[in-house]
Amino acid sequence: MTIRLPAASLLLAMSVTTPVMAQEETVELGVLLGFSGPTESLAPGMANGARLAMTEVTDSGRLLGGARVNATSADSTCTDTGAATVAAKHLIETEQIDGLIGGLCSGSTIAVLNDVAMANGMVMISPSATAHELTTMDDEGLFFRVSPSDARQGEVMAEIIRDRDITEVAVSYTDNDYGRSLASIFEQAFKNAGGTVTSLASHEQHHAKHAADSNALNALGGEVLVVIGHGQGGPELIRASLDAGAFETFVLSDALVSPAIMEAVGDDLDGSFGQIPGTDSEGVEIYIDLASAAGFDGSSPYSGASYDASALMLLAMQSAGSKDPSEYVDHVMTVANAPGIPILPGQLDRALELLAAGEDIDYEGVTDVELIEPGEVAGRYREFVIDDGEYVTVRHR
Repeated sequence: MTIRLPAASLLLAMSVTTPVMAQEETVELGVLLGFSGPTESLAPGMANGARLAMTEVTDSGRLLGGARVNATSADSTCTDTGAATVAAKHLIETEQIDGLIGGLCSGSTIAVLNDVAMANGMVMISPSATAHELTTMDDEGLFFRVSPSDARQGEVMAEIIRDRDITEVAVSYTDNDYGRSLASIFEQAFKNAGGTVTSLASHEQHHAKHAADSNALNALGGEVLVVIGHGQGGPELIRASLDAGAFETFVLSDALVSPAIMEAVGDDLDGSFGQIPGTDSEGVEIYIDLASAAGFDGSSPYSGASYDASALMLLAMQSAGSKDPSEYVDHVMTVANAPGIPILPGQLDRALELLAAGEDIDYEGVTDVELIEPGEVAGRYREFVIDDGEYVTVRHR
């Protein structure tokens, strides 16, 4: 005989015979990138990289005893610091995140750090904000980055140009924190290397007078035009310079290395060159394979750095045994640096297991991470030349 119990009675019976499971622990991370604006072509690959590390950690089941990592993305726009701070405030106060990956651009990162993160004691790890100001500002120990400061990029750019026996350059930069900082550092480094900067002028991100600007730069001389900018403004200036016959060869800063500039300029960029943070470490190829398996291009700029930023934050939580920023902040440098067992991409499961057992790790990741005070990397750069519409690696510096 079958006895049918009312639903309420069935639930009561189940509650007696089945242990009540604890609610699953979650770690909430914010991903604050420029999904619109001049860097919108970079943001998807970066977000994919950050989320790949989160998925790897969640799938391991080892973070803080089995916590799941959730991600909420928000748009910094890159250039609108007001929008960036509003987005960050929403992530922290409404979404109640436990850590912030970002920002992408330096200006929005500085604004968020000053106006939101420090006020809320929130840890930030940026994959790509490179302004030198972030080295010197008082961030209360809350900010880290896995791409090197523009103080290093300016020197590398000067070395690359002088190694090609170019002695005179014109410089055009986007008028924001990133552009002004890098232009100033490069100008001094190039002069120190025996070169001459014939002109140093800013360009707007949306400007109808790019042709006149390029002609004015050309009139003052220079074998090449150094363009320090983003995916909006820089490509338009280069296109106008080519059309006017002002310059034929361009030196590109890191933020210009994106699909947007190839779409805007095309094969006329062949022969131009530049640099972007990058290494030839063992982790690079491993990461590209992992990304390919996940369905995206891991070679896109700053994608690997975003994986590293996300991984570092989660490993620091495991090391501290807590997702509280005030507790794990002091563990970021610890998991990033020697001594410890080296950890590469795809080995986050092992890293979490080692940390849970009280072992030390040295997270090398994709970008060969080694943090120095104040929470940034000394860093290496990939020198490239554009050939047949492709960024071809020349060497690493």
